[in-house]
Amino acid sequence: MKTRKTLACLLLAFAAGTAAAVNAVPATPAAPAVPGEAAVKAAKHAVTAYRDDVVDTLAKLVSYNTVADKDLPVERNPQHIGFKNFLKAEAARLGLDFADYGHVVVIGLGAPDAAERVGMIAHGDVQPVDPSKWKKSPFELDRTSEPGKLLARGAEDDKGPIATALYAMKSLKDLQLPLSRRIELYVYMAEESDWEPLAAFVKTHPLPQVNITLDAEYPAVTAEKGYGTVAVTFPKGAQPAQDSPVVAQFGGGFFGSQIPEDAQATIANASPALETQIRQRAAKQTGMRYTFERKGGELEIAAKGVSAHSSKPEDGLNAISMLADALAVQAWPDTPAGALVNFLNEMVGTGYYGEKFGNIAYRDGFMGPMTFAPTVIRQKGDGPELSINIRRPQGKTAQQLSNEINAALAQWQGAHGAMQLADVKVQIGEPWIQQDAPQLPVLMKVFSYFTGVKDPKPVAVGGGTNSRLFPRAVSFGPAMPRTVYTGHSEHEFITLKQLLLNLEMYTAVLAELAQ
Repeated sequence: MKTRKTLACLLLAFAAGTAAAVNAVPATPAAPAVPGEAAVKAAKHAVTAYRDDVVDTLAKLVSYNTVADKDLPVERNPQHIGFKNFLKAEAARLGLDFADYGHVVVIGLGAPDAAERVGMIAHGDVQPVDPSKWKKSPFELDRTSEPGKLLARGAEDDKGPIATALYAMKSLKDLQLPLSRRIELYVYMAEESDWEPLAAFVKTHPLPQVNITLDAEYPAVTAEKGYGTVAVTFPKGAQPAQDSPVVAQFGGGFFGSQIPEDAQATIANASPALETQIRQRAAKQTGMRYTFERKGGELEIAAKGVSAHSSKPEDGLNAISMLADALAVQAWPDTPAGALVNFLNEMVGTGYYGEKFGNIAYRDGFMGPMTFAPTVIRQKGDGPELSINIRRPQGKTAQQLSNEINAALAQWQGAHGAMQLADVKVQIGEPWIQQDAPQLPVLMKVFSYFTGVKDPKPVAVGGGTNSRLFPRAVSFGPAMPRTVYTGHSEHEFITLKQLLLNLEMYTAVLAELAQ
């Protein structure tokens, strides 16, 4: 799922074309029927014939470290090149055609000149990862540490879906199912970092008339919140008294679209009584783990929470917010780190929805609430920079929300005259709703048939996917509704059961849509 600010910048350019789309909820499809006999047969064939092969292919896909490297573009990155070469070899082995367009590869089944096509959209790049947090290398498919789970970076986001899509296409080929539409799998190599090459690609290449993105949730995703960021720097101010306790350092987080698992603070001149107060407050927090270490007159505190995708802050335990809360035993002198802690406690708190940040909080009946989560603190030359990740639904304009954010910042600065925020950045992306999705009835009936869920309905998510750039696109899996999405976390996995269920459903959907 897309995360970085490139998405928001691109979507501002697309806003004019989508303004009408974000003012309504898409129509709910009719009650699901039952998939056709050919689709069910193909799905059963796929899961019977390829239950081991799909795992082996996933193991190979995750072995390539396809994290973006700012110093090594896709076309020269040996890991990306190796990944694409493997896809080319797999396509040949499975009897599928393959085309490499640089940032995008297309794997197809059916006549290349077919007038009608069905597309599947996935991405081959992955988010950064901290190997020290994994039992095995995150680029080795761990099949044994947690029985029933397949752990690796990309297992859920988005290499598991690629593997299942390949074998879904192979299964239709095996059965020689008569298809009136060509099927194409689009694998983009920079979804997590840079959408501009894909935006250029879709302008110059004819695309399938109907598309399914394999990068979010079931039953189907027809709306995505807009991605945004508030970033503020806390510069050096007046020096506090030499012997007073101060926050000398405060940091945490890994990257902007991950709920931070780790945070650290150093308290200078911390008395035993102050340490006791902090320990007692921290102990009241559910699920957090803390370590305290004395080094001379300094107290070093390390907090460990639970990482998660920042579009679902409720799935994690935000170490930055919680450590700041543990330090809320007093108002701190306005050192850069002390002002940052005060800001977090006064303006953000431990919630997810921005209720303390002036008047910014709001929600939409279909898309849900705006989420507002601190994700990373970067130590810069002029002071620490706090980045807060925003996922906003329809219901406010970007200008209104930006004005409300700036008003809240101004109010806080007015109450902290000695601390003037520096380098304030407010970037607001557009939410998106798909109003033209003729494939929804097929997706609903396939999902209902294979899961037993009655009367499924489309949903909205906080993340952004490449659905936004393809015609008539909606997301279909790979995650089940009301489950923790593990992509972007330091505990990413897909269960074997889910992988095989996805294989069945993708096969059945393709059989229905391409027949």
